[in-house]
Amino acid sequence: MLTNFGYLTYCTNIHTGENWQDHFAEIQKYFPAIKKELSPDMPMGIGLRVSNIASIDLVKTENLEVFWQWLSKNDAYVFTMNGFPYGSFHQVAVKDQVHAPDWTTNERLVYTNRLADILARLLPDEMDGGISTSPISYRYWHKTPVALQKAFETGTKNMVAVAAHLISIFKSTGKIIHLDIEPEPDGMLESGREFIEWFVNQLLPEGEKILADQLNISREEANKLLKQHIRLCYDVCHFAVGYEPHEAIVNEVLMLGIKIGKIQISAALKGVLDKDVSARKIIAQKFTKFNEPTYLHQVVAKKNNGGFIRYPDLPEALADIENMDVNEWRAHFHVPIFEEDFGFLQSTQKDIVTVLDLQKKINFTNHLEVETYTWDVIEGALKLPLQQSIVRELNWVKEQL
Repeated sequence: MLTNFGYLTYCTNIHTGENWQDHFAEIQKYFPAIKKELSPDMPMGIGLRVSNIASIDLVKTENLEVFWQWLSKNDAYVFTMNGFPYGSFHQVAVKDQVHAPDWTTNERLVYTNRLADILARLLPDEMDGGISTSPISYRYWHKTPVALQKAFETGTKNMVAVAAHLISIFKSTGKIIHLDIEPEPDGMLESGREFIEWFVNQLLPEGEKILADQLNISREEANKLLKQHIRLCYDVCHFAVGYEPHEAIVNEVLMLGIKIGKIQISAALKGVLDKDVSARKIIAQKFTKFNEPTYLHQVVAKKNNGGFIRYPDLPEALADIENMDVNEWRAHFHVPIFEEDFGFLQSTQKDIVTVLDLQKKINFTNHLEVETYTWDVIEGALKLPLQQSIVRELNWVKEQL
């Protein structure tokens, strides 16, 4: 829905269904009622997530036409897509495979171009569209510095190839679609700093040359096109896990002429660690309830000297609970954004408030997408009916705006 500070929606990765017919059935089941509660008299956008298998069906003209007609009938539109998870995302062990196939593969390139073709058909003429994606690959798949560098080189070239496809879409339709890179714990681009350094030192020099040669344009024009079609996806949960300085990162990104494609509005889980061992064990017990087997829940621990310890998943952190060198944990677990207190644990809700205040101040994107996808694995009183949960989260964001 349109707010004073951008188009606000939720990501349909909250809905099950890996093939298009099943996922479309879930959207039909939930979205009209959600829109009726939140935006009964105005159009409302959808943050669409489709797997590779679903995209192969949806890109077919007859299926796209059916979906487009349904959107029109329900006063809805699609302006942003989640192209991060390529395969199954529910009721299977996703873990690090959420990155697979990564940007070193042709499969990821073809899938992302297909999403762009779908979005080009569905995107309203007056809007820009975005597709969020993996930060090249999962860092620990590449065992040596040489292998890591090769992955950076191949992944960057494949992203530039997508940019070339997005440029061709713009030339033929006038629609601006951008690829929004989403830094994530243990991704090859993990932080705002790593994203900035990659964008400036690798993407621009390599991409300018490729596009200038391929399109017969100047390096300056290629630079502008790269900045138009490759942007940052600011996932607040991911940046909060890394204790990122939000205002400094946003300001530096914008100062460099890099655009922010969308804010993914999400909260991480955190716990303050007392020096008392018995108190720490209570914290560990509370975190253990979130130690589910579907998704990776990386933990970043803040040390007393200001440094950090990174754990690849919750079990490794839990085994180190008595480490007195650390005083806080932040875990990559997307918890409901409307709740800050989890009893002994907290959320990083204040980081969302900080980022939304920045958005209100400088309006650095027009795509706002709530992304809490863990309702299937959340237990207890927080697990409300799905429709009610989505409405509650979006209403909370509206109140902040």
